[in-house]
Amino acid sequence: MTNVMLVLGALPLVLLLITTDPVSSWPALAVAAVAATPAVTAAFAVFRAHTLARDAGVVRTFWRAWARHLRRSLAVGTLLISTAVVLWVDVVAISGTRPGAVLTPLLVVLFVLALITALLALVASVERPDARLRDVLKASLYLGVRRWYLTLISLVTLGLLAGLFSLHPAIALGLAATPLLYAAWANSRYTLGPVLPRGASVAV
Repeated sequence: MTNVMLVLGALPLVLLLITTDPVSSWPALAVAAVAATPAVTAAFAVFRAHTLARDAGVVRTFWRAWARHLRRSLAVGTLLISTAVVLWVDVVAISGTRPGAVLTPLLVVLFVLALITALLALVASVERPDARLRDVLKASLYLGVRRWYLTLISLVTLGLLAGLFSLHPAIALGLAATPLLYAAWANSRYTLGPVLPRGASVAV
C-alpha cells in the first residue's frame, strides 16, 4: 500500500521519467521532483508509525503526514533540486576543459552532500517537526559527514532503487520502493540518533 501511495504522490514525476527524454524534459522533471518530495516524507512517516507504534493505517498516516509536512518537504526538495541543477550546469560548462578535470569531482561531492543532507532532513522533519529548518539542515549535514559510513549505506540503497527503476520501472515502483526506502529511512534515523529525543512520541 505504501508503494501505491508513493506512486500517487509522485505521479507527475513517474510519468515524465517513463514517457520523456530526461535530457530534453529536465525543467519539467525538476519541478516534478520537487513536487514529489512530500510523498517521500509521508512514506517516512508511515515507516515511523508502523515501526514504533505498529500503526497499520497506511493511507490515513500517509496523507496526514503529506499535508502536515508539505511546506518543509517542498522547501527541502527545492533546495536539493536547485542545487543539483546549478551543479549540473557547471559540470556541462566546464566539461572538456582543463579546470573541469579538477572541479568536476568537487562538484560531484557537493551534490552527494546535498543529497544526503536532504534525505536526513526529510527524516528529521518527521522525527522533530518542532525544529527549525535551518537547524535541521545543519544537523543533517554535520551528521551525514561525521557518520560517513552510514551515509554510504544510504547512498548505496538509493542507488539500487534508481538503478532498478532505470531497468525495470514496474518492479521498482511496485515491489522494491518501499523496502529500499525503508532501509534508507532506518539507516538515516540511526544516523540522526544524537539529535533525536529518547522516547519521542509517534505523532505524524
